[in-house]
Amino acid sequence: MTESGEPDGTPERRESDEQRRAKGLPPEPSMPGAARDRGRPPTPVSVSFWLYVLAGLVLVAAFGFTLTQQEDVSEALIDLNTTDGLDEEQIRSGVTTLLWTLFVGAVAFAVMFALFGWKAREGTRSARTTLTVLAAITLLLQVLLFPTSLPMLAASFLAVVATALLYLPSVAHYFPRATGGGSRR
Repeated sequence: MTESGEPDGTPERRESDEQRRAKGLPPEPSMPGAARDRGRPPTPVSVSFWLYVLAGLVLVAAFGFTLTQQEDVSEALIDLNTTDGLDEEQIRSGVTTLLWTLFVGAVAFAVMFALFGWKAREGTRSARTTLTVLAAITLLLQVLLFPTSLPMLAASFLAVVATALLYLPSVAHYFPRATGGGSRR
């Protein structure tokens, strides 16, 4: 046996990403440090990736700014408080926890947008599906929790446009359906 794992010493012949895509398979995973045959993604897919990155950055910037306004948010909620059971310290503590949770969530969404956007650039169909779900969650959060937030509206808009670009007919060949596998009856 040789280093390549072939018994006769011939190097292993690999399918290109285009050949795998034609069979409905995702691109072959690459080993760290190994060169890869990457086809150039269609322009709408590349634009979609950058829109997802921008949507994530808008989310992080918006919730990061809100985190810096913690005292103003606390004061506004204290002024609106009509419950006798809540004192100022409880409200301030709750605001701190809420704003940090929202900021960490925004960072998580930004990372997932970038990661799955990159995987979609490589032609991974499941990444496109995941991005669709993330965009839907972002849109729901905007509509239900932050209807008056302009940065959240901008991030939602960017994510929805980026998702629409991934479903254009001109890029359908880049995300082929999986074929074969099992029989369906």
